[in-house]
Amino acid sequence: MSFKQSATKLLELDDDKVKQWLESFDAVITDCDGVLWVYGDVIPGSVDVMNRFKEIGKKIFFCTNNSTKTRKELLTKSKNMGFNITEDEVISTANSLAAYLKARNFNKKAYVIGSEGITKELDAVGIAHNKVGPEHMPGSLLQYLSNHFELEEDIGAVLVGFDEYFSFPKMTKAASYLSRQDCLFIATNTDERFPMPNMVVPGTGSFVRAIETCAERKATVIGKPNVAMCEHLIKDGTIVPERTLMIGDRCNTDILLGYNCGFQTLLVGSGIHQLNDVDSWKASSDPELHKLIPDVYLPKLGDLLAYM
Repeated sequence: MSFKQSATKLLELDDDKVKQWLESFDAVITDCDGVLWVYGDVIPGSVDVMNRFKEIGKKIFFCTNNSTKTRKELLTKSKNMGFNITEDEVISTANSLAAYLKARNFNKKAYVIGSEGITKELDAVGIAHNKVGPEHMPGSLLQYLSNHFELEEDIGAVLVGFDEYFSFPKMTKAASYLSRQDCLFIATNTDERFPMPNMVVPGTGSFVRAIETCAERKATVIGKPNVAMCEHLIKDGTIVPERTLMIGDRCNTDILLGYNCGFQTLLVGSGIHQLNDVDSWKASSDPELHKLIPDVYLPKLGDLLAYM
């Protein structure tokens, strides 16, 4: 049974067809924010569905572009919410970023715009870095540049993740380091915004785009929709792409990752993108937008429980 890029509404199918669809995959990779929880609040039914997947023998993985936490911290958060998950079943951009540098024998210092989620993962693989946190601009721009602006000689990479203390000094330093041609420029992800009720919270992509503009360079992106996030699972045979389901609330990261990897895809309406977005992509003549169309749709993940 194939629903390839049809955005079929699962709740409008009869029970047998939904159950056949459930039998069409052996592994489940899910986004976290907007699918399992919103910030610190569990989305009703998500714990039961994910734990049930595991009970009936499906492999499960939590895959997040959130770089503010290490894999261990994400594991703790998940377990405290009631999810039955192990550290090996957590895929995070902070961990993937550190692994990316380690695999390339990176031996310089990294300038990190981000949080301790990244720096702790760098510490774990022995990569030196700056201290993260607020970097204010004392006085005017002229005073800052004349009296306080300093660059380090041994910076070999600028790493950008989510940073609630993003500032003019950080952007200035990042762009200045990136004027060195041998300096790597790596971003954990390019998510534009966070799914939060009644407000817009800028995501990592907002900071990445600002630095790309002033540095006149494009970042290498580690996180979704880059295949690198799940490549190891495919290469070692842990998952078979056509028998793997990718669940997400954001089509240009989660669903596109599924498309890029050859996974089946499920969009849930509990986060960023909704069916009206999908309808506009269906009507478009742009083949790139067609890649964002999910196979199937549910208002929220918990709606699956009745079929399991």
